[in-house]
Amino acid sequence: MRVSDIPELAKLSAPEKILLVEDLWDSISSDESIVPVPQSHMDELDRRLKRYESAGGRLLTIEELQAKIEKRK
Repeated sequence: MRVSDIPELAKLSAPEKILLVEDLWDSISSDESIVPVPQSHMDELDRRLKRYESAGGRLLTIEELQAKIEKRK
């Protein structure tokens, strides 16, 4: 389905379209079973969790993270 399929949608303002998209997403995401997660994503999450669990270490504070990001700019 496309916006052009429903003429009323084309008449909506940008903020109204954003609200509509948010409502649509909320209706989809409320039932996790209808949004399949690819196996490749699950594999990557498992890989990252194992790496985190095996390496330990400490998490960055928000300030430390922001400083690292600023250094990369």
